[in-house]
Amino acid sequence: MSTSDRREHSRTAMNARVKVIHEKLGEYVFPTRDISDGGIFIALEGVSFEPTLGDRVVVQVQGLPVPAPVLNMVVVRKTDEGYGLQFALDAD
Repeated sequence: MSTSDRREHSRTAMNARVKVIHEKLGEYVFPTRDISDGGIFIALEGVSFEPTLGDRVVVQVQGLPVPAPVLNMVVVRKTDEGYGLQFALDAD
């Protein structure tokens, strides 16, 4: 790992669709780009979704044969391609 890379967790490419629910912005479905022990990256693909860093969202993987767990996450990073979401350590 380079000294300029500050990531705590290594990433694994993951192509899935996740439902993201934001209290004020509503409900969306986005593709993921990668996942790590710390969170996921969602790709916007032209969708207008503009949360503020620090906002909490609820996330659930879609398209599985059984309902996936519902996860509380926090918006921690924004790029031109999408947002990095970190798993929340509490349910608040």
